[in-house]
Amino acid sequence: MKGICLLSSGLDSVAALAIAKKKMDIALALTFDYGQRSAAIEKSFSKKICDHYNIIHKTIQLGWLEAITTTSLVNKEKSLPEPSTKDLFSETATKTAASVWVPNRNGLMLNIAACFAETMDCEFIIVGFNAEEAATFPDNSPKFVDAANLFFTYSTLKGVKVYAPLLGMDKESIVKTSLENDAPLKWSWSCYASGPDPCGVCESCKRRSLAFEKIGRADPLFAETEGISQ
Repeated sequence: MKGICLLSSGLDSVAALAIAKKKMDIALALTFDYGQRSAAIEKSFSKKICDHYNIIHKTIQLGWLEAITTTSLVNKEKSLPEPSTKDLFSETATKTAASVWVPNRNGLMLNIAACFAETMDCEFIIVGFNAEEAATFPDNSPKFVDAANLFFTYSTLKGVKVYAPLLGMDKESIVKTSLENDAPLKWSWSCYASGPDPCGVCESCKRRSLAFEKIGRADPLFAETEGISQ
C-alpha cells in the first residue's frame, strides 16, 4: 500500500503520519501555505518530520486562498480567539471555530492530494481528522470522509481513498497514540500563531496542553521551541 500525507506539522497530522508509516509506504507529504500565521514554522517543522522519516516533502503555495480568506487564522488585523478551557467543550467553541474557518480548506487539500495520489499510483490520502475537531469543524467528520471517498470514485480512476486513523479519537487519545507510535512531536506545531513559542492561549494550544496534562506527560514541543527562541 502507498499513501500521500497531508502534513501541517500539527499534532493530528503528525500522529496520523506516524500510524500510517507502520502500515504503508509514504510516497509524499504535502504542506500547504495559504497565508496562515504559522505557515513558516509549519513548513520548517514538516520538513524536519519528513527528513526524520525519509519522506519526500513538498509545499503547495495557495496565494489566491490567502487573498480571499478573511478569518483571523490568516488576517493578522483580527485577533485570534482565546477561549477558556470550559469554552472548548461548550457552544462557544462553535463561534471560535468560525473565526478561524478557511473556506473549503480541507476539501481543496484533499483534491490536490488526490491529483498527486493518482499520478504517483497511491491508494490513500492520510489525514489527521478526529472526533474532537469534528465537533466544531464538519470537514473533520466521518460524514465528510465518506463524502470525499464517494467523490473520488468519480474523480480518480483508481478510486483514491481517505485514510483517517484518528477519526474516533479525542486529543487525549491522539497524544497517547502519538507517543506509542514514537511520533516526532518535538517538531509538531499546533499553535495558530507564528511563534517562536506557542502562544498557549489559542484554542489549538489549549486543546493540546489539556491533553498532555490529562495523561501526565510533558509536551516534547517545548524542548524544541526553547532551543529556537534562544
